[in-house]
Amino acid sequence: MRNMRMSLAPRRAVAALAAVLLAGGMAACGNSDTGTDGGGAGDDKIVMGFSQVGAESGWRTANTNSIKEAAAEAGIELKFDDAQQKQENQIKAIRNYIQQKVDVIAFSPVVESGWDTVLKEAKDAGIPVILTDRAVDSADKSLYKTFLGSDFVKEGRLSGEWLVENSKDATGDVNIVELQGTTGSAPANDRKKGFAEAIAADPKLKVIASQSGDFTRAGGKQVMEQFLKAHPKIDVLFAHNDDMGLGALEAITAAGKEPGKDITIITIDAVKDGMQALADGKFNFIAECSPLLGPQLMDLAKKIHAGEEVPPRIETEETTFTQEQAKEALPNRKY
Repeated sequence: MRNMRMSLAPRRAVAALAAVLLAGGMAACGNSDTGTDGGGAGDDKIVMGFSQVGAESGWRTANTNSIKEAAAEAGIELKFDDAQQKQENQIKAIRNYIQQKVDVIAFSPVVESGWDTVLKEAKDAGIPVILTDRAVDSADKSLYKTFLGSDFVKEGRLSGEWLVENSKDATGDVNIVELQGTTGSAPANDRKKGFAEAIAADPKLKVIASQSGDFTRAGGKQVMEQFLKAHPKIDVLFAHNDDMGLGALEAITAAGKEPGKDITIITIDAVKDGMQALADGKFNFIAECSPLLGPQLMDLAKKIHAGEEVPPRIETEETTFTQEQAKEALPNRKY
């Protein structure tokens, strides 16, 4: 019996130690599953859910690459979703991020309206939201922390002001056709507004047709073909992005006209293909809209996660380009 009691003692000690370790392990697992304010990973790593508009243009591809690269460099875990230019896909993605309890949600809205319900769901879950590139039309500004992106009205206005200056010696009406971006989107609405406000300074400048090309090259080509058939005298094309302008180039050339000379072409974005067209004399003017928002977005995510206050709107620094300026900038262009 004495030997049995002696052999049981070490076993009881091992069992007690195992119980302590098991309890500690359970506590650690419990901590990893819980987060504050909708924390995703439960550790120091920030988890961001990002819903992108799609891959409709060179600008958008550069924007996506910037976000992915910046997240990796910042040590932020990125859950990425491509909405394929459909609002319902973005709403579904945001709800998935809420269920996953990510630390922060960021997205570039396909259109401006219709976001209040899902953004309130994120707010109720304690997950802060950052708008990138495009804004939303909501009276409740508490539904998101900040907006990071461009001043689209300014881009349209700069485009119009350049046209006013370069048309001041024209005699007779200057007929303008406009390729709008995705219907209902912030850049389409705002660029149209800014351009219209600027050209109102010269009554010669008249927009004779305006239609959406959905920010794509194919859309720009198709709509420009329609414009050329319907309007024998077109002096100026204002395209809301480079890609639609590049698509329109094909239609203009196929119609036997020389882009940049027979038809003055103004676009927005300044992606590499657009800048090349500008340097080659096929475009006449580009207002820049930088897609490289990734580093700023990750910095904002860190500040918001840490409880710091951030400005309600943060604009990116951008410029404009003429043909000569494009030639100078192209060799060092990052996108």
